Amino acid sequence: MANIRCVKVSKKAINVHKAGRMGLQNTTHGMVGLVTGGASGLGRATVERLVKNGASAVILDLPSSDGPALAASLGDHCAFAPADVTSEADVRAAVSLARERFGKLDLAVNCAGIAVAVKTYNFKKDVPHSLEDFQRVINVNIAGTFNVIRLAVGEMSKNEPDADGHRGCIVNTASVAAFDGQVRKHDVTTPRKLSCSITAFSRWVKQHIRLLKGASLE
Repeated sequence: MANIRCVKVSKKAINVHKAGRMGLQNTTHGMVGLVTGGASGLGRATVERLVKNGASAVILDLPSSDGPALAASLGDHCAFAPADVTSEADVRAAVSLARERFGKLDLAVNCAGIAVAVKTYNFKKDVPHSLEDFQRVINVNIAGTFNVIRLAVGEMSKNEPDADGHRGCIVNTASVAAFDGQVRKHDVTTPRKLSCSITAFSRWVKQHIRLLKGASLE
């Protein structure tokens, strides 16, 4: 049975403890990670840190992103997979790239996400928030995250267990908006909260997936 860790952390909880940096380096050295939204922001920082610490990384981001340039700048231990997280075919191709280029997949980090900062109802203009925009955010941030989880788990299950009996690790990132709603941020709060729920749901998957929760420092 596969033993895969599924982790949920806040965006500021990833690089906060200086004392843990050496441990991170020792843990990720030789691993292969797939990072969604890996061409910019938190995703880019994750990719750069992985490669710096001796891991290999596949950047999963939109074709229009800076992914190709970033992958080229990081050398042979980095590859770019042009993809939309909501597309099964795209994500499957990215997972396959990790296996074909680097031989396996140990880690998946979900950083891809979008947001639209609009009030539920604009009383001055007498206009409600666009349902289409809200559904688009939900589709990318929730369905996209789940799409990556379900496909990455299948590939990780093929790995041999490490010394701790684990075959892989999944990290779902979320901002403090998942727990502290803000004005004009309901389309951020809702998907972030659901993202945390997806992480919790994973403990029931019949793959012995281990759930670890990271604390928000925001």
